[in-house]
Amino acid sequence: METTSPFAKYPSLQGRIVLITGGANGIGEKLVEAFAQQGAQVVFLDIADTAATDLIDRLTPTVPLPPVYFHCDLTAPSALAACLSLILASFNTIDVIINNAGDDTRHATQDVTPEFWDRCIAVNLKHEFFVTQAVIPGMRWQGRGVILNMSSLSWMIPSTGLPVYIASKAAIVDLTRTLSRELGPHDVRVNCLVPGAIETARQRRSWYSEDYANQILEGTTATRVLQPDEIARLAFFLAAGDAGGTSHQHDVAEGGWI
Repeated sequence: METTSPFAKYPSLQGRIVLITGGANGIGEKLVEAFAQQGAQVVFLDIADTAATDLIDRLTPTVPLPPVYFHCDLTAPSALAACLSLILASFNTIDVIINNAGDDTRHATQDVTPEFWDRCIAVNLKHEFFVTQAVIPGMRWQGRGVILNMSSLSWMIPSTGLPVYIASKAAIVDLTRTLSRELGPHDVRVNCLVPGAIETARQRRSWYSEDYANQILEGTTATRVLQPDEIARLAFFLAAGDAGGTSHQHDVAEGGWI
């Protein structure tokens, strides 16, 4: 049984295979929910098994195609390669990739070690490239596809207190532009989502406060802090056939911050 929604439905997404990284919590959870409600077959990766199971249990009675979950540590190259091989063997090809997973843990410049640098790049940039690399052959073969990479407004403001994260998110924008040039002749569109401050459960647990929210609102034209489902709605528009003329772009959703 499908749920009712005041927002648009995109028939071009029905039955499409949508791969989402980091889909168990936060923006990723809302991406999984939104695409499943559009009738897509969602496949998502994460390491949060309990949250993933709870999400599937919640969505299964309400969506045409229940999401499929794969436990995968995206920062472990061999585990990621094995997981992607299994997914491609099960679904043959992927129609939409959303490279969503990331970790914006705060860190001071003077505290960054080579080990922290490598881990931060792995969780915020490296997997976006290698997930895409694995799926490109199938998209080329079928002559269509959509790739959405997740950046952040942090590199545009610019923010402070998370320099390695910001470096990775800036790199994602130019990775998106390069891939769009390479894959455009195969009718594969590549765009980048650039969220501003989004009120997720993790943000609330870690550093969200009334003062933090007020600082955000002072810097934007919005009257409220944006929610994860607003990023999901932008994503499924960009993934749908309605956005067929949109590629090579970074699409900002930040409440008028810049």
